[in-house]
Amino acid sequence: MSQQGPIVVVASTERPFFTTALDEAKIFPVIDLPLADAACAVEQLQPAAVLVASSETHAPGFAVLAQQIAAIKPYLPLIAVDPLTSLPENAIPFTQSGGNFDRLLARLRAALRVRSLHSTVLRRLDDGPAAPTMPAPPDPARDATVLLIGRGASYPSLSVSLGERMGIVGALSMEAAARHLNVRDIDGVVLGDGFTPRVVDVFLTVLAESARFRNLPVVVTSDGLAPAYDLPNLEIISGEPERIAANAVPLIRQHAFEAYLARTLRSIDAGGLLDARTGLLTAAAFNRDFATAVEETLSRGGGLSVARFAFDPRQERARLDGARILSRLMRQMDFGAVGEDGSVIVVFAETNLRTAHTIARRLSSVIRHTSHDKREARSEPVATLATLLPTDSAQSLLARLYDHTRRAAS
Repeated sequence: MSQQGPIVVVASTERPFFTTALDEAKIFPVIDLPLADAACAVEQLQPAAVLVASSETHAPGFAVLAQQIAAIKPYLPLIAVDPLTSLPENAIPFTQSGGNFDRLLARLRAALRVRSLHSTVLRRLDDGPAAPTMPAPPDPARDATVLLIGRGASYPSLSVSLGERMGIVGALSMEAAARHLNVRDIDGVVLGDGFTPRVVDVFLTVLAESARFRNLPVVVTSDGLAPAYDLPNLEIISGEPERIAANAVPLIRQHAFEAYLARTLRSIDAGGLLDARTGLLTAAAFNRDFATAVEETLSRGGGLSVARFAFDPRQERARLDGARILSRLMRQMDFGAVGEDGSVIVVFAETNLRTAHTIARRLSSVIRHTSHDKREARSEPVATLATLLPTDSAQSLLARLYDHTRRAAS
């Protein structure tokens, strides 16, 4: 497997046994060095990835090394093999199973794909002055959404521990989890207790058989499950909910960052007309397309409706999740953007008011199942609709939509 630099293996004692798997997979060059020399080597060698043996994960210098790696661009994967303690937020855990390191190789390849994607985005952004500016989120984990599945005693504690770090979609059954996976952009799955081994086995097998979910981070909190699945980011983390959440975050953060990079590439391909954070149109692009849609509908006939989804202004995360859900579930003929007040405006092309009500109710029903903090406050958007009249312009239609909202609020 080729990569953009050497693989650095950090171990202060003898050569870690997992490096044999790297040699057998013909991953080279592999450079072994002690933790004391790692910081200098990372700066000089510009490696493609750093793997750290378990004996170093509790050493004081490991946190300093992780902080140095977190600031490097493009993304530099840091994988901790058999960690002994909770990890820094950018250190991806890997727990071996019976000396089989095929999963380690798969996890390394998945992380290197994210690094390559980041390199591509940076290169495309530097192509010329016309390239849009897409600042990365300060912490991709804050933008992530995790699916928490469980119905045992640990579910409330896990919900609190994960909810302090990211958005949560809860599911008490595998059927509900499957529905969320089909309609939501999920950055990771945490599988709590309350299910039999056979149910867990079937669920993981289904995920492994789908190309869409194969690289999804999946954290299983129960012991005794052999990770013999084609899921490179499957990790078994047992213990206290706080430890489970802390060690699950790095994998989920990496997936959320990968999703952000993919949205950024789509925005670049669209000439900067898409918002990389939400996937919706930018305000300028929306105003242009909306004016054109109104003009064409008035000239040739047909229907056009517009909906405004308003969120609790105190919940910034609720607005972000709502915008992403709408971006994902909208029909291809529809388009939308985030307004100045944080609400999301969606235009339903070739749609009368009755059909727009049906679509808006369906979209709202998906949004309201997300919690955004440790108290599991639900996102309940307020939808307001208006339809195009023969006497309308783009400005008057939007003004009427906001006027409906003000009258409803009063």
